[in-house]
Amino acid sequence: MKILILNGPNLNLLGKREPGVYGSRGFDDYFDELRQRYPSLELEYYQSNHEGALIDKLHEVGFSFDGVVFNAGAYTHTSVALQDAIRAIKTPVVEVHISNVHQREEFRHKSMISCACKGVICGFGLDSYRLAIEALLAS
Repeated sequence: MKILILNGPNLNLLGKREPGVYGSRGFDDYFDELRQRYPSLELEYYQSNHEGALIDKLHEVGFSFDGVVFNAGAYTHTSVALQDAIRAIKTPVVEVHISNVHQREEFRHKSMISCACKGVICGFGLDSYRLAIEALLAS
């Protein structure tokens, strides 16, 4: 089974950016832990701060991978283009957020991509990614 973890803008700064909200752990260390936890899975990771690059990646894997775990960052709340890209592919996408976006600023309460995703997991820190993988494995 092949799963892509796809991170959007500013998530390259995990471990440095607002540790009170996002924690103090970098994503590379966590990704290594996921690979060890799921040795039978082919896990890939991609991060970009550019909306078009995220769309290109969804198109690239959207007909050959078994799942995408997607944290679109701030694009979650603004990007119809990402919603369209998710709808255009066959691979199921699970939307994830490290923080509970519903406990944060009002503008973060609306997701433009949730309606195109298989499900949404938020508020469990980096463990949100593991929970999304589990959801994909169970489906």
